[in-house]
Amino acid sequence: MFLRYLAPALLALMLASPALASQCPVDMGKIDAALDANTSLSAEDKAKVAALRAEGEARHKAGKHDDSVATLAQAKTMLGIE
Repeated sequence: MFLRYLAPALLALMLASPALASQCPVDMGKIDAALDANTSLSAEDKAKVAALRAEGEARHKAGKHDDSVATLAQAKTMLGIE
C-alpha cells in the first residue's frame, strides 16, 4: 500500500527538479534587468539585492535549486518584481 503512493511522489519530485533548475536563470535575468532600471532603491539596498542575486547564482551552480529559488525570491521582493 505504501509503495502505491511512494512511486508517484518520487516521480513528481524527479520531474520538479529540472523545472526549478531552469527557473533560476530566468529569475537572475529579471533581477539584473530590474537592478539596471530601478533607481529608487538606496545604494545599500542595491548592494543587498546584488549580494542575494550572487548567492542565488552560487546556490544554483552548486545544484541547490530550492535554496537558489528562495534566495532569488528575496531579491525579487526587494525590487518589487514577480
